[in-house]
Amino acid sequence: MYIGFDYGTASCSVATMQGNTPTMVPLEGDNFFIPSTLCAPTRESVSEYLYRFFSVSPSDSLGEQLLRSAIVANRHEGMELAQDDLIFGQAALERYLDDPEYVYYIKSPKSFLGANGLRDLQIRFFEDLVCAMMVNIKRRAESCLQKDIMQTVIGRPVNFQGLGGEKANQQAEAILANAAKRAGFVDIAFQFEPVAAGLDYESQLTADKTVLVVDIGGGTTDCSLMRMGPSYKTQADRKNSLLGHSGYRVGGNDLDIYLAFEQFMPKLGRGSRTHNGIYMPQVQFWNPIAINNIAAQTDFYMASNRKVLEQLKSEAEHPEMLERLLLVHEQTLGYQIVRRAEEAKVAMSDNKELAATLALGEQVIEFELSQQQLESAISNPVDKIVHLIRSTLSDANDKPDIIYVTGGSARSPILRALIEAELPGVPIVSGDYFGSVTAGLARYAKQLFA
Repeated sequence: MYIGFDYGTASCSVATMQGNTPTMVPLEGDNFFIPSTLCAPTRESVSEYLYRFFSVSPSDSLGEQLLRSAIVANRHEGMELAQDDLIFGQAALERYLDDPEYVYYIKSPKSFLGANGLRDLQIRFFEDLVCAMMVNIKRRAESCLQKDIMQTVIGRPVNFQGLGGEKANQQAEAILANAAKRAGFVDIAFQFEPVAAGLDYESQLTADKTVLVVDIGGGTTDCSLMRMGPSYKTQADRKNSLLGHSGYRVGGNDLDIYLAFEQFMPKLGRGSRTHNGIYMPQVQFWNPIAINNIAAQTDFYMASNRKVLEQLKSEAEHPEMLERLLLVHEQTLGYQIVRRAEEAKVAMSDNKELAATLALGEQVIEFELSQQQLESAISNPVDKIVHLIRSTLSDANDKPDIIYVTGGSARSPILRALIEAELPGVPIVSGDYFGSVTAGLARYAKQLFA
């Protein structure tokens, strides 16, 4: 049996084909989307759990080395893993929020797959992370469908998050492919996510059109200009109908991070000064919330940085603010701050002003957020999304008849208004913001494997 598999930055989903209709498969209770999150007692627990409870062996000698090191580290801590120690999706987030200081939690591992400078053992660890998530999803889908799933088309962005160009893309796709193979898939193919979203929209067209697909996901934004319609939809190879595409590591997560940085972090000391009038270093307020940057997270949460933060507190005009930042370091609260920013961003879709709060330990910090402040805070990533649209149309040297927007972050009224301003008069249609890519991947899987 085959599926379309959207291994997304924010959430994952799979779909099968019922005749000519894509059908989503529930993955967490009745929910078709499972958040791309994982929680474990320790970082090392992931590799050992994958081997011990999912019966997935390492892919090579480096993987075996990683597994041995993980087992030794867990035994040194006196830890014996249990069946329910590795948790996924919403349950993982709830476990983290309940006890952030004493668990290993990761959100959106897809964000790291194209990162520069990853050592071989780090690559194997990310392969284990992705594989564990894929095994969980595959087993849940098989349990629901009562069939073994052996074939899959996996969505991928035009460019993964990474500055290494095509080399970064190859690294990320190799991690996904190896993880999928170890998870039990036999036949594995990839398709660009905006192309997949376009394929789903194409099923509705009764005449050929030139369509600009704008897919704004959690970690990346992809744009594709495609010719589509009745003349094209039976073609398995769509290279000739793809006129231009571009992608960049900017998405919904970046909107949340920038909002947190501009509006939340000043309450933790950003923009404040020392007694000598020197501004606090910006990096100490960016790194804890840069949840899609491995190096930034490592730098902030390393033990030696606590001494730096304590020194800044001793020199601060407002030491109570730096005490909050120390609490973020102590309890690994960066994810909580970004999540609260995300909630505020979503709430602002229906409100011009918002009274927001942020809980740090026993403290509750209050904020007033206006639409103007929101727009100003996220202007940097929004400008990058507009640039992607311009780049795609410039490379294609053509204009669209229709703009098709999809992806969870495409719901933002701010982003929709910017797209309208960029291409005035061009109709904008919206698909299933979360399911269009998955449905398109299932359609493509049918062409390849049926």
